[in-house]
Amino acid sequence: MVSINRLASMTKILKLTNRTLPDTVDETCVKLAAELLLKGQVIAVPTDTIYGIAGLAQNSEAVNRIYQIKGRDPNKPIAICLNVIEDIHTYAQVTVSDSLLSSLLPGQVTLVFNRTQTLNKNFNPDTNLIGVRIPDNNFIRSVCGACSSPLALTSANYSASQSCLDVEEFSYLHNRLAAVFDGGRLGNTEESRLGSTVVDLSEAGTYKIIRPGSAFQIVTQAMQTFNIQERTE
Repeated sequence: MVSINRLASMTKILKLTNRTLPDTVDETCVKLAAELLLKGQVIAVPTDTIYGIAGLAQNSEAVNRIYQIKGRDPNKPIAICLNVIEDIHTYAQVTVSDSLLSSLLPGQVTLVFNRTQTLNKNFNPDTNLIGVRIPDNNFIRSVCGACSSPLALTSANYSASQSCLDVEEFSYLHNRLAAVFDGGRLGNTEESRLGSTVVDLSEAGTYKIIRPGSAFQIVTQAMQTFNIQERTE
């Protein structure tokens, strides 16, 4: 049974069932989230790091809404979230092996590649690069799968504000969202707020850490294992 609370704003907060069981997913909430996204709405979701807000990357109006909600600089790009590794090849020009991808994903990592023409041309129009996330979170990956489309995904907070580990921490955004999917508290330390490690793999054979994030050691170890050299420029 989905537990729904309504704020004064009438934004729906939906508590995900089976939140502590890693191999299960709340199918009712997955269906509702997908329905909202496919209608062009923007929602809040848990990830494997912090809470995020999401809309369909292929829907330009939804993407613009994300920027408006966050007060984000329109020149700052947003990552996409996908369900499975195979989908990355549709939207990004992958420069590494699937074995390397599988060593990092699903996980607390954003991989940056050059984009393909399949991705909405109005999404991050000022850069040829695209950050790709496959979070280690069954709910958000299932939502991606139900939409059969990449999600534009960014942190659930005003731009440059503290990232959020609990839905109450971004309550100031609730009335601007179609729904908030509550996966419980995602961490208890300041390190938990670091977000994903962002690594640029757009040049074959090399990598560059853009943001150390929460999986820095995992990423650098994988780069060594697969003989990917660090760029220093």
